[in-house]
Amino acid sequence: MNVRYGARTLGLELVMIVVAVAFLFPVYALVTLSLKGQREVAESPLAPPADPTADNFANAWTRAELGPALLNSTVITIASLVALIALGSFAAYFLSRRASRLGYGLYVLFLLGIVLPFQLGMIPLFKLVDGAGLLGTYQGMILFYTGIQLPFTVFLYTGFIRALPADYANAALIDGAGHFRAFTQVVFPLLRPITGTVLILNAVFIWNDFFTPLLYLGGSARETVPVRIFAFVGQYVSDNGLVFAGLVLAALPILAVFLVLQRYVIKGFASGLKG
Repeated sequence: MNVRYGARTLGLELVMIVVAVAFLFPVYALVTLSLKGQREVAESPLAPPADPTADNFANAWTRAELGPALLNSTVITIASLVALIALGSFAAYFLSRRASRLGYGLYVLFLLGIVLPFQLGMIPLFKLVDGAGLLGTYQGMILFYTGIQLPFTVFLYTGFIRALPADYANAALIDGAGHFRAFTQVVFPLLRPITGTVLILNAVFIWNDFFTPLLYLGGSARETVPVRIFAFVGQYVSDNGLVFAGLVLAALPILAVFLVLQRYVIKGFASGLKG
C-alpha cells in the first residue's frame, strides 16, 4: 500500500524530532558535564568536552563512598518492592473480587492515599519513626516506602485484576483451593505485566528519592546514593563535575532495570486501562 508523504506527515515528524531532542538534552548535559573538569564546567558548561576525563567518576566513587551507598539503596529498594508487590497484589485481589461496601470503601481510602501528598504527614511520621527507634535503619525506610507507595500499587493491581476473567480463580475455588492458594498459584502468575509496571515505577521513585533518606538517614551509615552525592554540594562551592559523575553512576543501575522491564510498563498500563 502506497502512503503519500504530505505536509501533515512532515509536521508530525518535526514534532517528534523536537520532542526527542527535548528529552535527550538533559542526558547530553549530564554526560557532558560528568566528563569535564571544574574549570571547563564553569567556562563552557554545554559545549562538548575539549579534554574528556574519567577522573570525576573515580573521585566520585571514592570521595562519596558510593559503594556502601549503592548497597544501602539496593537493600532498601528491593525490600520495599517485595513488600509492595506482596501486599499490594493480594489487597487488590480482595478489593477487585469482593463486591461489597467494605471493599468499595477500602478502595476509596487507597485512592485518597494517592491524592493526598505525603508531605502533609512528614512531621508526625518522623516523630513516629523516631519514637519507634527506627531512625537511621533499613526497617524505618522500608516501612515508610511501603506505606507511602501502597495506595498507588493497589490502584495499578486492582485495575489489572478487574480486567482478568474471574473464571481462573473460580475454577481453583471449586476444586477446593482457598483464596490464598488460588491467588498465589493461579492469579498472581497472570499478573506478570502489571507486576513489571509496579516494579519499575516504584523502583524509580524509591531509588531517586532524596528528601526522605536525607531526613531519616542523614548522618548515619545507611545513607543512600542521592544523599551521598549531595555531599559534593556546598553553600558557596559545588564540585559540579563530581556531582554529575555521581549522578551518572547512580542512574546506571535503575536504567538497566528499566531497559529490561520497559515493555511491561506500557503493557501493564494498557491492560489496566482496558479493564
